[in-house]
Parts: sequence; structure tokens; C-alpha cells
Amino acid sequence: MRILFITDNFPPEVNAPATRTYEHCKHWVEMGAEVTIITCAPNFPQGKVYKGYKNSLIKKEKMDGIKVIRVWSYITANEGKIKRTLDYLSFSFSAFWVSLFKQTDIIIATSPQFFTTWAACALAVLKRKPWVFELRDLWPESIKAVGALNEGAIYNILEKIELFLYRHANLIVPNTPAFKENLIKRGINRKKIKVIPNGANLELFSQRKKEQSLIDKLRLDGKFICGYLGTHGLAHNLDFILDCAASIDDSDIAFIFIGDGAEKKNLLKQAEQLSLKNVAFLDPIPKENVPSYLSLFDVALVSLKKSDTFKTVIPSKIFEAAAMGIPILLGVEGQAKEIMLEYDAGLCYEPENESDFMEKLGTLKNNDAVYKKISKHSKKLAQFYDRKLLAKKMLQKLSTALQ
Repeated sequence: MRILFITDNFPPEVNAPATRTYEHCKHWVEMGAEVTIITCAPNFPQGKVYKGYKNSLIKKEKMDGIKVIRVWSYITANEGKIKRTLDYLSFSFSAFWVSLFKQTDIIIATSPQFFTTWAACALAVLKRKPWVFELRDLWPESIKAVGALNEGAIYNILEKIELFLYRHANLIVPNTPAFKENLIKRGINRKKIKVIPNGANLELFSQRKKEQSLIDKLRLDGKFICGYLGTHGLAHNLDFILDCAASIDDSDIAFIFIGDGAEKKNLLKQAEQLSLKNVAFLDPIPKENVPSYLSLFDVALVSLKKSDTFKTVIPSKIFEAAAMGIPILLGVEGQAKEIMLEYDAGLCYEPENESDFMEKLGTLKNNDAVYKKISKHSKKLAQFYDRKLLAKKMLQKLSTALQ
């Protein structure tokens, strides 16, 4: 099978879309597929091209058997509506023209960069090939949920385009059952919707001892570390975590935030205004170093804003923390909470409820029996969401789309 995969994010970027796409494609190549990735120069989230790369018209490379073609796009930081829209549209335009001359049996485009799916849909018509909408985010609903877009004429137009794309895709692969139910309620044929959830690379993520050299470097010796690793965006509600940190009297508790994003500048300013001494911010780290930093966490923080939209979301960082046996403190309602309760892999607090957050954090720090039980159960969760098994399942679904 020849697969053409259009994605705005790909390694060396380390966000969830880049990781999922790379790990799926790597396994597909191992299973005999020929995979070509159409992406751009790595720049997320700072909007600066990574060292060793250029924003060239076309740049080809090979990564673990995957053919990677990087195309030119207008690059900007992950902030500002107009600039980001130009970024997304320019990539989709370049990806379309380069892909037009590539032979393939099937085309895949992944959200949340919504415009990649426009390119895939147009290519499918011109090439007369099936195309797959990998649905990682309900867009434009999700950007409305964080206040970046209000209901009105523009929102209604985008929603009509969204539904048009769902109807014309040969296969839709959402990463949560709630996304599937959302589409069915809106009139999309359930037969072409196949859920493939996020998961973890169990070969990379496994339980390990804390690295003392890192603890010494970060001056965290003897601390109970609450860690967040990922995008610092509008949806992630990290300002709430900082407010909670300001209310904690226990000097043994420390918070570390690893990554970057549209809200990081505001978070740094907030931490300064609150005179927080128990919080550290670290720059993004390469994917291969993520397990070492995750191993420092006594608790993995997973947080989203309180919104009905985010009840349908299952953050991928859950699975990597679980694979390392790290208890999760989850501030997300809906499906993510259901998974946490099903496997007893963490404690859940009501999003934006400070007293509930404090109570659950105190339990994880002070109740050793609860902590050990949750750590043990976390690994069971990860085994069920093994990325390699999920990649195999998705490849089987792609085969059905060709029939």
C-alpha cells in the first residue's frame, strides 16, 4: 500500500500530532507499506525553524524508512489569529501542489490543523483516490471553546466546510469515541467512522528510576514533583495550576512545566507576579529525552479548561505517563475521566476547582498506599493503549478504505 500522509507537524517536533503520525507511519513501513509524509520545516511552537533545517521550497529526507518531503510555508509562532491562519493556509497550498505529482493509493490528512484536510479532499478528487480524515480535534468547535472564535457568520461557514469534508471522506479516524458520536449526531454515516485512540510507545516509555543528575541540575532533590510536559496553549488551563501553586504551603511540593506554546509568555508573567518559588519552566526537549524528564515526576498533571467540548478529548500525555507508572492528576471531564476511573490510574479533580485540586494532590503526596496502587494500575492502562497495536489496527482500516 502506498500512503500519502499530509501533516503540519512531524519530528523533530515533539507535540502529540507529530508523535502519533511518526510512530504510526514507522510501524506501517515495518509492516510493508510505502509511506510518504508531506510536512513543513519543523518550527512548532515557537515559529522558528529548527537548527539544521531551512524553510525551503522542497526538501526531501528519509526517517526510519519513511519518505519525508518538507514544503515551504509561511512560518509564525503559535499565536495570533491572522498569522496562524496564513501559516496553515500556506502549508496546505504547498502540500497540495507537491502532492499532486506523487503516486499513492490512499491519502491521509490529520487535524487539528484543519486546512490540511482541504488539500487532501481536493487531491482525492483530482487523483481519484480515497482519502482519510484523521480527526484529532473538533474544529471549529474547539477554537470556540477557548474563546478564539465566536459563533457567527465565519463560524457557521467553517462548520459547513467541516461537515462537507466529513461527508466526502472515504474514512474518518477519530481518536475518541465521543468524536464518533458527535459526528453521527450531526448526520455522518457511522459505517465509515473507525476510532483509533491515542496511545504510548511502550518501547520508549517504561518505568525507570529518577535520574539524579537531572534532579541535581534542576535543584529538585527531596521534592515531590508535579510535572506538566506538553504544549502551553489556551486550552490547557495552566494559569489555574499556577494559582493553585501559589496557595500551597508545603515546601516539599514543586511544579515543573516543560514545553512551549501561545500562553507561555503569559504564564511566565503570572508566575513572576505571584512570586512563585515552587515553580520552574523548562524549554521543550527532544523526544528521546522525554522519558528521562518524565521519570522525575511524582505526579503527571493533565489539565484542560472546563468546557463541554473538552469532555470529548482524551489527552495523549495520559498514556505516556501511565506507561512509566506515574500517577496522573487529571483535570479533564468526560472520556478522559472515564478512562482514569476504569483503570484507577490517577485521581480526578473538577476542572478549575482549586479546593478539589488541593485535596487530590494531598492524597497522592501523603497516602502511600493509594499512590502505589495507582502506579501499578497505570501500567495496565498503557498496555491496552500500546501504540504499535493501534498502528496495526489503523493500517487494517486503511486497507478496507481501498476495497
